[in-house]
Amino acid sequence: MTLQLLAFYFFAFFAVLGALMVISLRNPVHAVLSLVLTFFSIACIWMLMEAEFLALALIVVYVGAVMVLFLFVVMMLDIRVATAREGFIRHLPVGIGVAAIMLAEMVALIGVRAMRVAPPPDPAAVAGESNVAWIGRALYTQYLLPFEVAALILTVGIVAAVALTLRHRSGVRHQDVSRQVAASATGRVRLVSMPAERGDGGAKP
Repeated sequence: MTLQLLAFYFFAFFAVLGALMVISLRNPVHAVLSLVLTFFSIACIWMLMEAEFLALALIVVYVGAVMVLFLFVVMMLDIRVATAREGFIRHLPVGIGVAAIMLAEMVALIGVRAMRVAPPPDPAAVAGESNVAWIGRALYTQYLLPFEVAALILTVGIVAAVALTLRHRSGVRHQDVSRQVAASATGRVRLVSMPAERGDGGAKP
């Protein structure tokens, strides 16, 4: 047994263990931390498969941003665990049935025979480059237009989210950008000439 295979079993064990802890722990904060462990273990497995870009994207985007946001939201909300778990056993057969149907659909979509087909050669290895370098060159040369369109769609989504959640409140101090731009250097400071005074309050002759 090689060292790479031992590392795969090690990371796969913690990935499965973290996934089971996500659905079994009662504390939502602990469940989110277990999901972070699962993502990190999967990223390590992708590193073993020489998919460095996917591993780094999983750690930076999901572990470093999305899961931290989830953790903050869970810690800020007053979640009643007992109320949230009511009816779990009653709806468990329905959940198992839906999961079985989804698994059957994925197997039918991929095909059992397709699993036996050898994977195509790694284009990054064929080009003699790393996975990150090959994906970066492909994104900014062959797929530049779809990449820019995806960035535009994400920007529109952010603007739409801000516009939908924006609420105008009365009595709140806010900035007036037009007045700030129209301000001049001479009108910001006013110099006032005042006669000098002594320490006893009398005017200096």
